[in-house]
Order: sequence, then structure tokens, then C-alpha cells
Amino acid sequence: MTADRLGPAFSVQDIPFSTHGSWFGISPVLAEKTRAEDLHLVSHQNGMHAVLRFVPLDPATGERAETLIEATPGLLTWTGAAGRVELTYETPDTVRLRGAGAPLRISAAARTLTPFSGTYFYREPAADAYVFTSYETGRRYRVTLLSGTVAEVFGSQALGSADRGVTVAADADGGWEIAVEELDTARPPYVSTAAFGKVVEATRNSFADFVDTVAPWRSSATPAAELAAYVLWSATVRPAGLVTRPGVLMSKHWMDKVWSWDHCFNALALASGCPELALDQFQLPFDHQDDSGALPDSVTHSEVLRNFVKPPIHGWAFGHLRRRLPTPPDRAELTVTYDRLERWTEFWLTARRAPGAALPHYQHGNDSGWDNATTFDPERVVVTADLAAFLTLQLRELADLATHLERPEDALRWTRAAEETQRAMLDQLWTGDRFVTRGVDSGDTWGTSSLLDLMPIVLGEYLPDDISEVLAGRIEAHLTPYGLATELPTSPHYLPDGYWRGPIWAPATVLVEDGLRRGGHHRLADEISARFRTLCENHGFAENFDALAGTGLRDRAYTWTAAAYLLLAEAHAQRDDE
Repeated sequence: MTADRLGPAFSVQDIPFSTHGSWFGISPVLAEKTRAEDLHLVSHQNGMHAVLRFVPLDPATGERAETLIEATPGLLTWTGAAGRVELTYETPDTVRLRGAGAPLRISAAARTLTPFSGTYFYREPAADAYVFTSYETGRRYRVTLLSGTVAEVFGSQALGSADRGVTVAADADGGWEIAVEELDTARPPYVSTAAFGKVVEATRNSFADFVDTVAPWRSSATPAAELAAYVLWSATVRPAGLVTRPGVLMSKHWMDKVWSWDHCFNALALASGCPELALDQFQLPFDHQDDSGALPDSVTHSEVLRNFVKPPIHGWAFGHLRRRLPTPPDRAELTVTYDRLERWTEFWLTARRAPGAALPHYQHGNDSGWDNATTFDPERVVVTADLAAFLTLQLRELADLATHLERPEDALRWTRAAEETQRAMLDQLWTGDRFVTRGVDSGDTWGTSSLLDLMPIVLGEYLPDDISEVLAGRIEAHLTPYGLATELPTSPHYLPDGYWRGPIWAPATVLVEDGLRRGGHHRLADEISARFRTLCENHGFAENFDALAGTGLRDRAYTWTAAAYLLLAEAHAQRDDE
């Protein structure tokens, strides 16, 4: 299916305007819970930092002009009574802007410059351009005039507190055009290689090709597929800093990292159309695996955090990934992945098992990915059934990989470990009608109204039928008109915006839907899929959603949510075809 070359329209209040490979976006969102009146160039090198402010002006008064802002994947526009400004990406580190009627002021977002913070501004004589240097990003932002005139320069070489920037306006021909580059220290003066319209066309075609590759199955029955693809496409960054491969950030808002379970869902959504990019997503956190075998909590441009980990869903994910790739991984890829998964599994079997314990433990809710779930209210260092279930699936995947790699003794060892882990989970944590959590220090056990307690459904076909039936019934109680609430709405602990204490989340939805389907609960799996897809179609791709109202919460441009929609929509389309 050929995409509309214009691509989907979207609001920059929710989704940043960016392009595949870029480390910056154009957005009014400057930080968590911080939105500006104007659009900014927001970079994600060395963290999330607003660097430049773009302000269209009324040519008659020189004051800020009221404009309507519209965005499609190839073009961002400000339209007002006085004229129009357009912005497009020429390359991942360069945007082109042009205007008709309306001048544009480009200024430093931060007024204050200190010896260690802020933005310095000056004219660069060697390139005949204007340069902003940012302490926060450690990068330079060069503005080159291509046509029109520089109407004003203010704050050049100023120290301390000052407004700094440049205003460009039309010349006698009635228009102006500039290029803005994010660069390191120096590069040759900017030279235009294509007309503005051709740059827009190239960007639109690049995105359209990506959509056709990632979601060729889309139709009117999956109306959010193109926008979901844009969220993934535009959040992808080229290798830089500690990001060792092309990486899909969770967002180009403030959640601008790769967390070590989020990446699995992005890899799965990309697998059938962009297999190399998918494998890069899966492997990226493993590039930072430490000597103990642990994965980092998160990776971003300039930091790797290790104070927590994330749950071992990677065996489950890689099994699905292998089946989704158009060409199975070769022996070399399987060997590398096997070795990495083995070390990650051994971490849980050694560093995270108390002496004599059969089951591993979390040290905090953050380790589970369900940071503040009510499961962790009584204690934080706990043995949980979800962890045992994920580890069981990972052990089974290791056994399957060992078989493919002709290592029969390893395959037998991992199969036995999987069976022993599952048996210990059932013996120690199943009470006959529910799974409980056990405190490692106290030995106490408890159950909660968290969906986390029901996550052993991911075992699918490996669960005994009677347990599977009980879990499916309890899961259905979490189903609201919009999807699976992470805390029962009838619970006294339920909070509409309570993070993992109520809102609907994409990863829980995908994992539960998959486990139910593999366990034979097709009606419930279909209903969960349908409600989540409708939720995304109506409310976008937020980090999470109010389970009773459906509204998006927190970060509004989250890639694993978009990935989950693509996975569920594709599977639905395939079932319809069958």
C-alpha cells in the first residue's frame, strides 16, 4: 500500500516534529510538565535541552505574531494573518526554514550565560553565519542566511543575562530562507544542495517508504498505523555518544532514553519491515551489559544508569523476534545473542537468588518496570510470580537457541532449569486461586489488586489449564472500556494518573494479550487487542492512559505505545485475512 506522501497530520503539542536519525526536534515541550508558548529546537544530546526559540513576527509591529501551527512528517508550518513560515529537515542535523511575509526571530532559549551554563552567541566571520554555542548540549547551532535579509542581531558576544539572537526578514523579492545546523566544533560553510520544495519532497518520501515497509498491511481498519509509524521513525537517532547503534528513543520529549525492556517492543514492531534496525533495538542495551551479566536500567546519549535493572522479558521477545524477521538470524547473530542472553539469565540465577532460594527476586519495583505497583507496597525486596514466569520463558528460549546451535547438553540444562523454575513458582507462590508475592527478608506473603500479580499468564501454553482459567477470569476484571487497568478500578489504591496503580500501559497489554492467545483464551485476547487499538486511534500514543476516561497521560509521544499498536494492528489484520 502506498502512503499518502503528505503523511498524517499531528499536533506538535503531543508529538515533536523531527526526522529519522536526528538528535533534536521542534516542540513546545521543554521538560516534563513544562510547555512554552513558542516552538523550540530541543536537543537530546547530553539530556533534553531547549536551545533555540522560533518566533514569527508581525512585520507591521515587530511583535510576536499569532499563528496556526500545523505539522505533517515532511513539513512544519506557522500560518498567520501576516504571512507563513515553513520548516523541514534537510538532513538529521540540519533544518531549512523559509518565510513569506512574516519575519522570524531565532533566539537563545536561555537568557543567562554563566561560565558553566547557558548559550553564547556571536557572528562567525569564517562562515558568514551566526552561531549559538550551548553548554548544556555541548554543541553549536549555526544559522546561515540563504535569502532575504538579517533585520536585527542582538546580544552578539554578550555575557551574563541578555537576549541573544537574530531576526530574518524578506528582501525585495518578498521572502527569506535560512539553514540551522546542529554541529560539533566546525565544518565548512553551509551550501544549499536542493531547493526547499525538493527537500520537503525527499523527507516525505523517506517517511512514506518507511511506512510502506513497516506497515504494508494497513487499511482503513487500522487508521492510526501511519501516525504510529511516524512516532517510531521520528524518535530514531543515529549512533552518537553512548548510543552505539541507530536507536529508537522512547520519546523525543523528556523520556528520551532506551530502557532495557521498552526496546523489546520497538524491536518487534520493526522486525518484519526493518530487520536490521529491529536487531539493533534488541541488542542496544546488551552493548552495555556489565561483568555480572546485568543489563543497565537505561541508556541515552551521555549516561548509562545501573542503579536498577529491568525484567528479563528478553527471551520472550527474542523468540517472537526470530519468528517475525523476514530472514532468520544467521548462526553468528544467534551465537552472539545466545551468549548475551545466557549472561543475563545467569545474573538472575546468581546475583538475584538468595542462598538456597529456588526463585530470583526484585530489589525494588523499578526492577520490574512496574515502578510503584501495589505489589511492592508491603516490601520492595520480593519474590514475584511475574519474574519467575519471565525467567521461565527466557530459559526455554535459551534451550531452543542451544538446539539451533547444536549444543544438546546446554539445551537439556536450560530445559530442566525452566521446568524447575516454573515448578518452584507454582509450589511457592500459587495458593489455589491466586499468585502471591513473598518478602525475601520477612518471609511474609501477600496478594494485591495489581495486574502485575496476574502476569504469569505470559506462560501461555505452559500454564496448567486450571491456573490459566483462573488468571484469565481475574484479568477480565481489569478490563475497562479502554483496556487493561494496571490496578483494579474498584481497589482503594486505584489512581486515575497513578502510573502503575491504575493507568493502561502498552507493554502489559501486549504481554497479557500474547499469553492469553497462546493459552487458548482467544475471545478475551481479541477484546483486549480491540480496545487498546481503539484507545490509540482516539487518544494517540501516550506513555499511559486513564483507564476510565481513556485520555493520554504523561509523555504523549511514546514509542513502545506506538509499537504496541502496530503489533496488535498487524496481527488483527492478518487474522482478518485468514
